[in-house]
Order: sequence, then structure tokens, then C-alpha cells
Amino acid sequence: MRGAKRKKIDFYYSPVWNLFLITIGSVIWATGVKAIVVHHQFITGGLFGVSLLFYYGTDLLSPGITYAILNIPLFVLGWIMVSRRFFFYSLYAMILTAAAYEVVSLNLGVKDPLHAAIAGGLLCGAGSGIILRSLGSGGGLDVMAVIFNQRFNLGLGRFHLMFNSVLFFAASLYLEIDLIIASLILAFISAGAMDYVMAMFSQRKIAYIISDENTRIADAIIHDLQKGATFIRAQGAYTRRDRDIVMTITNNVQLKQLEQVVFTIDPNALFIVENTFNVIGSGFGRRRLY
Repeated sequence: MRGAKRKKIDFYYSPVWNLFLITIGSVIWATGVKAIVVHHQFITGGLFGVSLLFYYGTDLLSPGITYAILNIPLFVLGWIMVSRRFFFYSLYAMILTAAAYEVVSLNLGVKDPLHAAIAGGLLCGAGSGIILRSLGSGGGLDVMAVIFNQRFNLGLGRFHLMFNSVLFFAASLYLEIDLIIASLILAFISAGAMDYVMAMFSQRKIAYIISDENTRIADAIIHDLQKGATFIRAQGAYTRRDRDIVMTITNNVQLKQLEQVVFTIDPNALFIVENTFNVIGSGFGRRRLY
């Protein structure tokens, strides 16, 4: 069992899996931009948003080419401050994103600006989130976002929103206010979708079980559900009686099975569940090292 978990974790850190995530995420992101965003002249945010703003104002270079040029100094920082692996994964993502933008020729036909902002934000945010589930980034502002996340634990979506606030203020000097508002909606939805996609694959549940049958419950968790369990020594505040609390970590799929096991053994048990978004070690996952 433990060997199977180890193989699964090793696969998630393999080049095959990471390149797969980057490829899927880059294509989804580029499709959102090319099929929705540019048809309404929205600003996506980030460095590609800077590229789009330059394209709308001058019509000189394709946003994909401008984006590649703007990435050069950031990739130098990624090489110096993060890792060589991060650099090459991000370089692949940047090249693929720029190429996909140039190649994709699609219009989803979303007419309403609000609907377009929502749909574009969902696609771009989902694409960015999938890319950032890898050990690389999408290039551009993602490089700086990862650096700030490592150094200051600043959320990736929050960093994007901070940068985009400055970008949209500058864009308001050149674009109509309706486009700015729609672009802001797109950016907020994109940031939320990105954080959600990044969290949904890591979400776990911590369950605390208080019962007079804690030994039987712990044995059932270990042998029937194939999950680990830990006893936490505690004392009742009213009775002053020492007792053990069973703690275990599970996921959404097995949570109902765990609940069934607990209340089958002890209908009077107290079952407490908390959400957690990052469990590292002991077969759950490795620390993410870019």
C-alpha cells in the first residue's frame, strides 16, 4: 500500500506528468484568450494583458510575440532565484502559450460582454491553475508570483490581483470604462478560478473522533479503510477524565465511508471534520520544490 502511494507521488513529480499539465493548461488558457477575450478587446491581466494593451494601442506586434519579449528578464530571475527545472518547465509553458495563441483560430460567439468576461475568466483561470499545479509556471507574471509565494507566502491569485490593479489603472487612460469594468470582472473570476483549481487537487479533510470506542474505531480506519490514524491525548473539561481522540486525514470521496465506520461502531460518537488544503509527508505528498 505504502509502495503504491510512493509510486503515485513519484509520478506526480515526473517530467511526463508536469509536461502534460503544462500542455493542457497552456492550450486552455490560450483558447480562452483567443476565442473570447480578444474579440471583446478585454485585458487579461499579467504580462499578456500588457501585451494586449500594447497591441490594441499600436497594432504593431502580435500579443504572442510581445509576450515572449517581455518574458526575457523574468526568466533570468527564474533561473537565478528559483531553479533550473522551474526555468525549463516555465520556458516550455511560455513558448507553448505564445504558439497556441498564434495557432488557435476560434470564436466561441459569446456576444454579451458580461458573459464573455465570466467565460473568459473561467477558461483563463482554469488554464493558469492547471499550469501552476506543475513544477513550472506559465511564464510572465507567474514567475514573479512563484518567487513572491516562496519568499513571502503570498497567494498566487492575490499577487496577480495586485499587479492587475496597476495595469487596469494604466489601461483606463486608453480604453473605455466599460471595457475596464469587464476586464476587472474577468481578472477577479480568473484569479478565483486559478486558486480553486490549485486547491481542489490538494484538499483533504481532517476528522477528529471522540468516542468510548476509540480503539475499535482506529483499528477499523487502519484495516478497513486503509488509512492512518493517530491518538491525541485529551482531558474532559467537565469530567476531568483522560481520554484519547482519534485523528485521521481523508478526502471527500472516503469521508462518507469514514462516517459510516464511526457511527456503526459507536452511534453516540462525536465526529468533527475540518478542511485542510495542504498535507505534506507520510504518503500524502511531497513539499513542492520548484
